[in-house]
Amino acid sequence: MRGLHLQAEPQPEAKLVRATRGRVFDVAVDLRPGSPTYCAWTAVELDADRRNALYIPAGCAHGFLSLVDDSEVAYLMSAPYVADLARTYRWNDPAFAIAWPTAPALISDRDAAAADFRR
Repeated sequence: MRGLHLQAEPQPEAKLVRATRGRVFDVAVDLRPGSPTYCAWTAVELDADRRNALYIPAGCAHGFLSLVDDSEVAYLMSAPYVADLARTYRWNDPAFAIAWPTAPALISDRDAAAADFRR
């Protein structure tokens, strides 16, 4: 499991994500204030064999859950990473009510300790 991450203003980043090995349940949450889909989420199953990808607009949080062992994900980003602008939100935050297909078997300390999103 990778929890919900984004890079905040003034240098938000868009991402293009695909599974290069295995399969993942990939999620984007719209956190762009003023957006008609603010706090809504969408999910796609990314499969290395299908070579499909998901575009995550700047200002949207991104997370994924591995559906098979040894899955690997590759990202293309529109901006350089800036640690001070990194934000992490709880993967199971009730503000989003994401319908994950299963609970995570493994999660990093950072993602396990992530805060709830505050509107």
